[in-house]
Amino acid sequence: MPPLPCIELDQQQQRRLLEVARRSIEQGFVTQAPLRLELADFDAELRAAAAVFVTLTEAGELRGCVGSLQAGEPLAQAVANAAYNSAFRDQRFSAVRQEQLQRIRIEISVLSPLQKLQPDSRAALLQVLQPGVDGLVIEDRGRRATFLPKVWDGIDSPTAFLDHLMQKAGLGAGYWSDSICVERYHTLTFADN
Repeated sequence: MPPLPCIELDQQQQRRLLEVARRSIEQGFVTQAPLRLELADFDAELRAAAAVFVTLTEAGELRGCVGSLQAGEPLAQAVANAAYNSAFRDQRFSAVRQEQLQRIRIEISVLSPLQKLQPDSRAALLQVLQPGVDGLVIEDRGRRATFLPKVWDGIDSPTAFLDHLMQKAGLGAGYWSDSICVERYHTLTFADN
């Protein structure tokens, strides 16, 4: 299967998006809303619609991760919204406090378009997974979950990756059904500090 196309951003564009993310969190402390951007001030690549996740970590521990699997708004605004939501609306964590922000590491993952996979078995899916490269979305029985490619950093095998993702979706390790929907994506990922 051909590689999934990811957006290309130069270092300056990446830095600009990281600044947007941090400013959106800073503004969130004051306005309780994400930063609203004047998009005319951004390069065409940063105005293009894109799906994005923003991951926050503190001392190497996850502190928030929110985003969208579908490209619904311009990339720069999507980053501002995801950063705000990661800091203040990730239900797994309490809201980031202002004194924490200087210790928070921001990582942005811009997603390629989703690619539907049609494996006829769990074994077939495990054979096509590319560790460290593929992000995966699974959906079945009204449950849905995703893992960014970054999750491979803490998982040692496709089987463990898939089992953890199934558990995240509430389907259970080892789960498989003929009705399961599987989509793959790649990311362009970059971070501050």
